[in-house]
Amino acid sequence: MQAIDYIVLVSYFAIMIAIGLWAMRRVSDQEDYFMGGRGFGKLLQTFAAFGAGTGAHEPVQVGRTVWTSGLSGVWSALMWLFVTPIYWITAVWYRRMRHLTLGDWFVERYQSKTMGVAYTLFAIVFYMFYLSTMFSAIAKFAVPLIGVETGLFGYELRYTLIPLIAGVVIVYGVLGGLTAAYWTDLIQGLFIIMLSVLLIPYGLWQLAERLADEGSDTLMDGFRLMHERVSPDYFNLFSGPSSGEFPIQYIISLSLLGMVGIVVQPHFIATGGGSAKSEDEARIGLVVGNFLKRLCTVGWALTALIALALFAGSTEIAADPDRVWGVAAREILGPLNLGLVGLMLACLLAAMMSSADTYMIVTSALVVRNVYAAYIDPNATEKQYVFLGRLTGLLIIVGAAAVSLTYADVFGQFKMAMELPILFAAPFWVGMYWRRANRTAVWGTILFSLLFFFVLPVVVPALRPELREDPTLATTTEVVTKSFERPATESDVARYDAWQNALRELESRFEPDERESDRYQLLLKSLGASPPQATLGEPIVITLKSGGASIFWRDGVIPVDESGEPLAAPQTEFVSEESDEDGMTIRTERIVGAQRGKGSLNLDFLLYSLAGFDLSTASKATLETLRLPARLLTPFLVLIVLSYLTRRDDEATLDRYFAKMNTPVRADPTADREALETAYADPNATAKRKLFPGSDLEFVWPTSKDVIGFVLSCIACFVIISFLTWLAGIGA
Repeated sequence: MQAIDYIVLVSYFAIMIAIGLWAMRRVSDQEDYFMGGRGFGKLLQTFAAFGAGTGAHEPVQVGRTVWTSGLSGVWSALMWLFVTPIYWITAVWYRRMRHLTLGDWFVERYQSKTMGVAYTLFAIVFYMFYLSTMFSAIAKFAVPLIGVETGLFGYELRYTLIPLIAGVVIVYGVLGGLTAAYWTDLIQGLFIIMLSVLLIPYGLWQLAERLADEGSDTLMDGFRLMHERVSPDYFNLFSGPSSGEFPIQYIISLSLLGMVGIVVQPHFIATGGGSAKSEDEARIGLVVGNFLKRLCTVGWALTALIALALFAGSTEIAADPDRVWGVAAREILGPLNLGLVGLMLACLLAAMMSSADTYMIVTSALVVRNVYAAYIDPNATEKQYVFLGRLTGLLIIVGAAAVSLTYADVFGQFKMAMELPILFAAPFWVGMYWRRANRTAVWGTILFSLLFFFVLPVVVPALRPELREDPTLATTTEVVTKSFERPATESDVARYDAWQNALRELESRFEPDERESDRYQLLLKSLGASPPQATLGEPIVITLKSGGASIFWRDGVIPVDESGEPLAAPQTEFVSEESDEDGMTIRTERIVGAQRGKGSLNLDFLLYSLAGFDLSTASKATLETLRLPARLLTPFLVLIVLSYLTRRDDEATLDRYFAKMNTPVRADPTADREALETAYADPNATAKRKLFPGSDLEFVWPTSKDVIGFVLSCIACFVIISFLTWLAGIGA
């Protein structure tokens, strides 16, 4: 980075802090601080939803998966596309709740203050892990840009960078509350859009410059050269021999899991519509903001393909594909010396900070409303509540930074965060539509989910360590090796050279007797399998190996000998070999010999085994898809059964709750309060639109606005897929 890049970066930080100081003067009570006075229109709601939903880890993640798996890797982030139409319906819920936190909703719906505390604890753990993924991603991105591996006192750069970023978020977010967060989200949203498109024209021009001697250097020439340098199967959106597989059923399962879990993420009470002026602002802001994110994902995928065409020979990326964005920004924008490298880093910081500020404020609201005001001091002044909110927000950001510095495992942190909403998803969905669901059944469901999905998988192997050696539980999927020929492209040649250089660099860092160490083996594994040696235009054999995955152990299995000592590689036996009509040879082997399980136990797959299903022939995508029924359906079934077996909650309170949820929000607060009082006086009047009158089911007839908005959102999903396919096909 040049001096001008640092000037751009410092200026960005200064603007964010100034907005926090400005917004601080507008805060007088909890609603101002936690909800911005519920006065936000379509523009700010749109960019709030866009900013809060776009994490810094996502461009980095898409860059990595597209680099390693081709265009199909875009589904690592685009999996949320088909969830977006549901937001047209859910945005109305968050506005009609008229609460400051989702914890307040659980307290009201299930008539239990302690449930608000439980939800607050979930939110704290969830956001510490989720935000930590963004801090870790920023560190990965910044190293290639800044050009150094170490920061202050000789430690890794992340130990300097992460506390610095956390400090800036704390200053403007803690001071200004949600108003500061939303105004900075507007600015940061523009930065994120810039991040998504900035590298595309400059990258294409850099590609086209290779044809300058032929008198051609247009963007179209850049697209054409990208297709010449990268194998055609890398441009397949759903699958491809060289690009891994995201089968339709896997995409559907990811979408369903996302849809069920995302509605209970704590920030949705604000960005999901709760802070909007009216229901229209809530709906338009949430849906449009998230479609903006989907369009940005298209830009991230195209950028990664351009980077693959330009930098397939990068030793730095071969050693760590998480650095695709950083290397691309440095090599494409750096030579221009226009401050664009600093701008690019500011853009990625914007992606993280626009999420962090909202998460911080929402979590602090939960602590204030559902713990402090509920149990410690319900008569505190508004000034005291706001002060405590600021203090709690600080602790959330510090905790997330600490998790990032402690673990620095982006994927592990992200997976942990994504699984936690299972605890509250079923109570939320069922409670929204079924009057019979009650607090006793919900507590039973939360306890069941906590034990079955989080506690027992860890505790059972700890209490019964011999299970790790059990041959039945050591079962793995079959090892499938697919081989086929195609002409080598320039990227194939460059990737082989880069892999060899990365291997030599790794070997130079370890003495021969140190190469058996766990650290060396971990770094060697991160390089992946060696690409085939290639000569441009000559046939090369592409070999793809999959399978061998543990079915019952979360972290896999390791082969061991008779004495229990680990072996270098598992033993296999031949099963079959065949060729398909496209000339691909498919060889299947089975892992044999003793294995030792690692990590937690997949109890959900034990259910399949007990039911007689043989999962040894399943692919990785199929295994992930089969996780859906247990994690998605089981909590719903438990909640429904327990609700029938336990006593109903107070009917009068339920009448008031459903009357409120069936009363449209008025933009004028006074008119809205009057409408609520009328609904509370005669709850039956609000139930006229019920689909099943006189029953416990609270479904209502959809309005024309409900139907039209939902249908248009579904059409938009397919438009985005068509746009991505068309864009990636230019120049083919």
